[in-house]
Amino acid sequence: MKRMKTLILSLLLLFTLSITTGCGNGSGSSNLAIPGVNGPTITLNGDSLLISMVFQNLLLDGGARVNPIPKYPNSYIELGPDLQSDGTILNFNISLNDVFNMNLNQLDPQSLPGGRALPGVSSGRLPAVAFTIPKFKNLTVYLGPKIFGIFVPLNKLNMQGSIITARYKIGSKSAGNISLVGSDSNGSNAGMLLLLDMSRTVQKKLKKIAKI
Repeated sequence: MKRMKTLILSLLLLFTLSITTGCGNGSGSSNLAIPGVNGPTITLNGDSLLISMVFQNLLLDGGARVNPIPKYPNSYIELGPDLQSDGTILNFNISLNDVFNMNLNQLDPQSLPGGRALPGVSSGRLPAVAFTIPKFKNLTVYLGPKIFGIFVPLNKLNMQGSIITARYKIGSKSAGNISLVGSDSNGSNAGMLLLLDMSRTVQKKLKKIAKI
């Protein structure tokens, strides 16, 4: 019954906000493809957003879990072998209660890891928390008054000094921006940045569907 409820919620979200999608690598999406990564995909799971991606060329024998994410008491991250491929899956399970009720004064404004400005953000910075898990240094979770986002470090993007930004679409609708961030002048801090629209209108619809 619980599984069916989750499926129904996901389908409802697909036809209202369209927040169940794939990105690149055969998903049929027009989103920016990320080399070596399937995703990110976003699913509403009860009162949480599940942001998931599979790294094709990263092999792990075991997994790790950050529970809770610092400053996000009801949210967590899981990393482990993907059961449907030879790769590794990274899941962000983000509580909507944490997002909607966060006191932004608890979070220091941050730019991209390494200091470059956040693309698509007028100030170049957002309140954020950064931390490290095995294989991923400087994972960052951003939260502004109208934006939620994640930065995931990636190696071997082969685009030093460049940042490519495109609309992140769910179906035909824009849900935010996705950026491929090349390494900086020190050859570090390359990765993927996903910034999602969390305006009042979106929050209202999510609250109604998730019943929170």
